[in-house]
Amino acid sequence: MNLLLILIITLAVLLGVPPIRRALISAPIFKVFKKILPPLSETEQQAMEAGDVWWDGDLFQGKPDWQKMHQYPKPKLSEDEQAFMDEQVETLLAMLDDYDIVQKKRDLPEKVWDYLKQEGFFAMIIPKSYGGRGFSAIANSTIVSRIASRSLTAAVTVMVPNSLGPGELLMHYGTDQQKDYWLPRLADGRDVPCFALTGPEAGSDAGGIPDTGVICRGEFEGKEVVGIRLNWDKRYITLSPVATVLGLAFKMFDPDGLLGDKKDIGITCALIPTSHPGVEIGDRHFPMGMAFMNGTTYGKDVFIPLDWIIGGPDYAGRGWRMLVECLSAGRGISLPALATATGHLASRMTGAYSYVRQQFGLSIGKFEGVQEAFARIGGLTYGLEAMRVMTAGAIDLKLSPGVVTAIAKYHMTEMSRTILNDAFDIHAGRAIQLGPKNYLAHGYMGVPISITVEGANILTRNLMIFGQGATRCHPYVLAELQAAANPDANEGLQQFDGLLLRHVGFALGNTFSCLWQGLTAAAFNKSPMAGETARYYKQLSRMSRALALTADISMLMLGGDLKRKEMLSARLGDVLSHLYMASAVLKFYEDNGRQQADLPFVHYNLQRSLAEIGRAFDGFFANFPSRVVAVLLKRLIFPFGIGYKMPADDICMDICDALSKPGVIRDRLTHLCYIGEGEQDPTGLMEQAFIEMHQAQPQLKAILLAQRDGKISRKVPMEQAITEAEAAGIVTSEQAEQLHHMNKLRFEAISVDSFKPGEL
Repeated sequence: MNLLLILIITLAVLLGVPPIRRALISAPIFKVFKKILPPLSETEQQAMEAGDVWWDGDLFQGKPDWQKMHQYPKPKLSEDEQAFMDEQVETLLAMLDDYDIVQKKRDLPEKVWDYLKQEGFFAMIIPKSYGGRGFSAIANSTIVSRIASRSLTAAVTVMVPNSLGPGELLMHYGTDQQKDYWLPRLADGRDVPCFALTGPEAGSDAGGIPDTGVICRGEFEGKEVVGIRLNWDKRYITLSPVATVLGLAFKMFDPDGLLGDKKDIGITCALIPTSHPGVEIGDRHFPMGMAFMNGTTYGKDVFIPLDWIIGGPDYAGRGWRMLVECLSAGRGISLPALATATGHLASRMTGAYSYVRQQFGLSIGKFEGVQEAFARIGGLTYGLEAMRVMTAGAIDLKLSPGVVTAIAKYHMTEMSRTILNDAFDIHAGRAIQLGPKNYLAHGYMGVPISITVEGANILTRNLMIFGQGATRCHPYVLAELQAAANPDANEGLQQFDGLLLRHVGFALGNTFSCLWQGLTAAAFNKSPMAGETARYYKQLSRMSRALALTADISMLMLGGDLKRKEMLSARLGDVLSHLYMASAVLKFYEDNGRQQADLPFVHYNLQRSLAEIGRAFDGFFANFPSRVVAVLLKRLIFPFGIGYKMPADDICMDICDALSKPGVIRDRLTHLCYIGEGEQDPTGLMEQAFIEMHQAQPQLKAILLAQRDGKISRKVPMEQAITEAEAAGIVTSEQAEQLHHMNKLRFEAISVDSFKPGEL
């Protein structure tokens, strides 16, 4: 008893007396911490600190506040934004012939370019006070999605000026003079912008750009001034071939100390008219055969004044921070919008095609092999729409959530790739023959572009999601890193000491919580909602705790090596990603009134996300360097094994059934899909054939029954069966006429394009 009392007193002194604790506990740990976690570079520090922590912080810290999530406002279009959708966007869609644009002209028609400029499509994010539209992020996303369902070329052309580029950088960082001059010109289309960041040897590692700007004296407008001598060579720059103003990122140096003592100033962004002497707009690229403008730009010894720096001379060297913050917002709008458009188009058209196309006397959508792929299309599309809305909603809260937008960019573009692969499998020959009737091919060609741009997906998954999430979302790690980087060792130790106890308490709380939730299968976790979704909240809370604990253990044991263990860290990033994706689906379901028809889609996404979380954890445990720690962690988190399963077959069948017949759920899930008017448009043709076949079901069933009874011929073309049914009195002459028209539409809808010899 006395020994126990002495032990308690000793522990209380060690932990409760700051000087003793710092000397005997914190200082040795701090020394080891500084060794295993090398100091961050300046660009890494800026990247880690850029952007905002949002719902991702709740998920990473193990205590998601579901009530708080559901209190985020539901994003919706304003009256002006909806009017623009109904008028200008629909007018634009009617002007587009995507096959002609991509395969023949390899450019948008001049009248389309003029319409885009005149109607403010390039000025959606520019405030109304400067002549722009002043639209929200959800409007920007919705407009781009709607256009992309018709023409990827037009969508990319619209999205780029409204994403990372001169307009956004000017709005956030520009001087008043720069804003007053450039923003009205960008808003009314007098100037077309591009932004040059990527070069031949600097893609994902934008911090490694070789392009330089040297502070020197030179002549500008007949006067000798202090300015910048630029040399650059950029590639893959969208809108570069038609741009009139160039945003340029470069490394800035001041060897002669004209601005101060600092020689290496850092990454800087400037705005340069392409008509300026020495600016070269070079060759055009041809990305995957797409027709949007993309090309090169370069310049040698181009002199510009200092006030062309975006934000003026005070923002020299701050370009990397500017780019990371703006890119994180743009990444959450543009590419997710394209991915979602893919889902809307593929869901609607694949549902129609799988009903219209018949084999062995049945619609191919009746075959379970087709249903398995089609359920993925529909299920993932629901998830895409949920993520699109939630992520754009975060940006409309005036946030720049870097981790969330990285999750959205990576997973949504990968989901669109899966959707298009499945749509191609189901459409088969109808999908691979390129021509005016093919509504899938150009989207399929564009998927690798989305995978590659704005942070290549391999980089995004393996470095950004967990790497940035672990430091930004964790309640203590970033502050601990900053303490380790403090040049004043004593001050750094004091900062670290204050964080250490709280970090230890955080880790112990997560440990005991994981064990309890594992033993009870999270049965006692709270859920903000009753009904069929309640169990998902409980399991997601459990997995959130598991992520917090596993991340802590990983950083403790691997330290700086965790950054190089990309396969391990990416799996933890997958856990965080699926927690966010599942959250988005739950919020989307609630925001839309808990529609009963949505439940198969909700079950599909939540079960898929939980199964993927289980798979990610399983892979992490199987490959963690310390086998003892891996086994202990697995037994702690999953004492009875990982029990999550992919969605059951009946859920998949329910999704297929919902999307294979006209109805509210089909219209709601695919509301962004463009459907052309009349039978001349491929989507309009397929939709009309689909509707007429559904309307003819009573007559078609009567004909099928007559064939089985031997009243009319079996296994004959449908045209002959209809004629015989009319003669036998099974259908009336009016019904027969409607059936003949339906069959003509059906045959035309499933037919593919062909070209006369020499036409191609």
